[in-house]
Amino acid sequence: QVQLVESGGGLVQPGGFLRLSCVASGFPFSHYTIAWYRQGPGKERSLVAVIGHDGSITNYVDSVKGRFTISRDNAQNTVYLQMNSLNAADTAVYYCYARVENTQYWGQGTQVTVSS
Repeated sequence: QVQLVESGGGLVQPGGFLRLSCVASGFPFSHYTIAWYRQGPGKERSLVAVIGHDGSITNYVDSVKGRFTISRDNAQNTVYLQMNSLNAADTAVYYCYARVENTQYWGQGTQVTVSS
C-alpha cells in the first residue's frame, strides 16, 4: 500500500535551518508529483511546495520563496524540503502528500517548531 513517511522535524532557533525528508513506497514514485503541506497552530493545512515527477518543475507558496527548496531523489523514492531562515511563522506540522490514481495520501507529519 502507499506509504509516505516524513522525518527531520525538530526545534530550531529563528534564522536556523532544517531539512525534511519524505520516503515513499507502494507506488511508482518517479511518475508522480509530490507536495509538502503544513498546518500551524489553529490554522488550516496549506500547501508549501510542490515538485513534478522528474524534479524539473517546482512551485512554492509566496511566504517561503527564496528560503525553502524542494527536491527529490527518484532512485531513493525520497522528497526533501530544505528550509532556511526559519521564523516563528514556519512553526507547524509538515506533511508529505501524493495523489495516486485519484486517491490522496498523507504522511503522519513531522513537527517543526521555531523558537528561541
